[in-house]
Amino acid sequence: MESQTNLEQKYNKWIWVLSIVIPLAVAALFGVNLKRLGFDVEPLTFLPPIYATINGGTALVLVLAVLMIKKGNRVVHERLMKLAIFLSCCFLVLYIGYHMTSESTTYGGQGAIMYIYYFILISHIVLSVAVIPLVLITYVKALSKRFDKHKKIAKITSPLWLYVAITGVIVYLLISPYYV
Repeated sequence: MESQTNLEQKYNKWIWVLSIVIPLAVAALFGVNLKRLGFDVEPLTFLPPIYATINGGTALVLVLAVLMIKKGNRVVHERLMKLAIFLSCCFLVLYIGYHMTSESTTYGGQGAIMYIYYFILISHIVLSVAVIPLVLITYVKALSKRFDKHKKIAKITSPLWLYVAITGVIVYLLISPYYV
């Protein structure tokens, strides 16, 4: 059986690769519009409410996972956390699909709400990048049964991930009136 340290070292390389590759790939793909490249694709304009719902579901699953571990139900907690990771991956695929087939929507709000929107949007984007390695590190600590370290980092990861999920829904609600 592989030692806990070896398991963590093995996964640490992947954590850092994914933590760099995912945001770079999203940024690169965000700028790729298949229609402008000559592909005959229909804009996937129906996706934003779906991926916003997935973000809301992720937030709900995260809260339930915390409640389960506080009740001592490690098995349900683990299943819920795997579901939260799966939902986040689904969100990412749909988000990229939307932006590769549709023109970006400009926020049309005016006054104070515009500043609130951009604060939420920018903090959401920055923290969505930062949460990637945190989620992966937290998950690997649990996989390697280093629950003391898992619990310590989860206290940072969980609220940040929850913020990202909730603000994803808020960003959608604020920009949805401006979708074409």
